[in-house]
Amino acid sequence: MLSDPNQRRWLIRVAGSALVLAILFWILPADAIVTALRAIPIWVFLSVFVLFLLAHVGAALKWWLLLNRGLSPLLAIRAHFAGLAANLCLPGAIGGDTVRAGMAQAAMKDGAQVVAGATVDRLIDMVALLTLSCLGLVLTWESAAGGHMIWPVALILLAALAGMVALPRLLPLPWRYVPSLPGKGFAHRLADALAGMGRKPGTLAVAFIASVLIQLLLVLLAWWLALAAGVDVAAGPWIFAWPLAKIIAVLPVSLNGLGLREATLAGFLAPFGASAPAVVAAGLVWQVVLFTAGGFGALVLTMSGMRFSAPANSQKEECK
Repeated sequence: MLSDPNQRRWLIRVAGSALVLAILFWILPADAIVTALRAIPIWVFLSVFVLFLLAHVGAALKWWLLLNRGLSPLLAIRAHFAGLAANLCLPGAIGGDTVRAGMAQAAMKDGAQVVAGATVDRLIDMVALLTLSCLGLVLTWESAAGGHMIWPVALILLAALAGMVALPRLLPLPWRYVPSLPGKGFAHRLADALAGMGRKPGTLAVAFIASVLIQLLLVLLAWWLALAAGVDVAAGPWIFAWPLAKIIAVLPVSLNGLGLREATLAGFLAPFGASAPAVVAAGLVWQVVLFTAGGFGALVLTMSGMRFSAPANSQKEECK
């Protein structure tokens, strides 16, 4: 019997991924998936991996910008890659965000700003992904699938934008009606930090543009793997489907999206004539890229001495 709730949740996610993968390999011809896997040259994988790491350096600097430059850029990059390493054993992106935030908090000593930066960072990434999905649908406007899907995706995008604007005002509401709830002070500090970020439209705009460019690079890298695996699909459908599959893969029912992302992506691309076995094969190789990047993050953390806080003599400079 497992008494630790975190272990139980982790095992549930592992079981979810195993179940989805088993269904995929049962429905789809396994030999076709294996053939598509073998079709991807090793140099393509290595090129994708290196560019993937560079994209995450950019993502770390975007997060650092949203933290109001409250720590050094190098520490932000190290914390970001520590989060990638944590994703190997912690459930989903939230686990990695927790590790990343813990290292930032050790340097900044400002929990409200750290949580606000992480929250806005994730919200901006989601809006960027939905924006790219709408772009993909515009590129496929002439097809029946593109024309029917653009309005639901656009509505979700508008809802996400509205949520970002309303979040600072909605956050303190529970304590207005039930003042005895714990955490009131932190909630108000967090709301103030979020509102303060909202008064910096230039910073938010730069972060959003950076997020769109980073996510677009990741989408195109995944498309490159798919083309190498034999997926015969244009850029438009892929740009539409991949961001949505990435958002759905965040649901806490699989291990970092393993299996769920591949199944969702194959389903979204089916109306565009994409080969499901090749899509699944490309998705599995993408998972290898993710796990390898996590191992690289663990290596970076180990080589830097496994320090989860900034050196004491540099904290004052980092917080200026």
